[in-house]
Amino acid sequence: MTYPLSRLMSTASAAYGVYALAQPSHLWQALHSDEKDQAGLELLGRTYGVRDTAISALGILGRSDRTVRASMLLRIANDLGDAAILGTRTQDPDIRRKVLAVTLGWAALNTVALAIDTRRAR
Repeated sequence: MTYPLSRLMSTASAAYGVYALAQPSHLWQALHSDEKDQAGLELLGRTYGVRDTAISALGILGRSDRTVRASMLLRIANDLGDAAILGTRTQDPDIRRKVLAVTLGWAALNTVALAIDTRRAR
C-alpha cells in the first residue's frame, strides 16, 4: 500500500471526526466559551466531524496516490484554517496557545507524513 504515513494520519483524523460527531460540545468546552457561543460552536464541531470523516475516508480508502495526496492537502489546508478561525475565538492567551498548538501541530504532522510518503513514492 502506498502512502502509509498519510493513510495513518488520515485514520487519526477520521477518529477525531467520529469523536466530533459524537461529542460536538468538545469545541466550546475546550475554548471555555460564553454560553451565547455554545450553540454555534457545537454546530461547528459537527461540521468538523463531517468534514474530517469525509476527507479522511479519501485518504484511507483512496486507490491512487493522487487521491491520497489531495486528501492530505485538504486536511492541511483545513488545519491551517481551523488555526485561523479558532485562534481568534478566545481572548485567553493560554487557550489560544493550546488551540494553535493542536491545529498547527496536526498541520505539521500531516505535512511531514505527506512529504515522507511523496519522497518514498518517487
